[in-house]
Amino acid sequence: MDPFFEQIREAHTAIRPQVAVTPLEPSPVLSKLLGCDVSLKLDFQQPTGSFKIRGATNKVRTLDDEARRRGVLTASTGNHGMAVARAGALAGVPVTVYVGNDALKMKVDGIKARGAEIVVIDGPAGDAELAARRAGEEQGRTYISPYNDPAVMAGQGTIGIELAEQDPDLDAVFIAVGAGGLMGGAGIALHTLRPGIEVVGVWPEASPCMLRALEAGEIVPTQEFPTLSDGTLGAIEPGSITFPACQKAIDTRIVVDEAEIAAAMKRIAETERWMIEGAAGVAFAGLIQQAQKYRGRKVAVVLCGRNIALDLFLRTIG
Repeated sequence: MDPFFEQIREAHTAIRPQVAVTPLEPSPVLSKLLGCDVSLKLDFQQPTGSFKIRGATNKVRTLDDEARRRGVLTASTGNHGMAVARAGALAGVPVTVYVGNDALKMKVDGIKARGAEIVVIDGPAGDAELAARRAGEEQGRTYISPYNDPAVMAGQGTIGIELAEQDPDLDAVFIAVGAGGLMGGAGIALHTLRPGIEVVGVWPEASPCMLRALEAGEIVPTQEFPTLSDGTLGAIEPGSITFPACQKAIDTRIVVDEAEIAAAMKRIAETERWMIEGAAGVAFAGLIQQAQKYRGRKVAVVLCGRNIALDLFLRTIG
């Protein structure tokens, strides 16, 4: 058994009821279309519209009294910031979120609405992260990484326990990969509880940072481009705990392009009547691309978030 699994199992109990156990919903229509038994893990139904609430809630619950009093900082393009803001509000912990000047207004408004203070940096998301870390050191406040933190990755991993409990007969699970917090945690949980299950990592072609690291055997600089999957954007910091976790967790690697992501988002809207964000579309696009290989098998797709601006969603599916 992977020793990290014990942290995931502890989080699985400890984050309730602040974090929902989301449904794993069979889709008869998609199953018929794709020729495999398809279920969708509806993590976009979390209170902040994203799986990020899992890791943020688990991290905040582990803080000692002094850290809670001082408050926490983070940097985020949206989903992680909303998650930390909500976890802090429920625990009575002050939260400050640093954002780049290119952050989507919809997501910044969502962070503010949950009670966090916003600091806008004159630069991109990477500059916001550096500024938040510096502020944390200067102020003696805890910086909460979106991925490179054992408590955060353990919280994200609880989705793997839920999947294993909800359908013990799953053959494969498709998960979008960004910096690896969700994939690392969920993959470890799935392999521990269901040996032999196939964990499939899916990347947007425009942002393959973890994929290039896995190919190289080390974290390497990787150029990124704009993508519908903004939730998976961002370089992996040197020494991140998610890299060795993903090395162990991912069995199959798939890359999808922007047209495939858009088509996947549209297909979910047409068949299930759900509006999902690009990162969720990435995971489903991976299944669509490789569906022939999974004919007759039971597969699950993690729909990890719904936080996309309405006008962008309409342009995407149009």
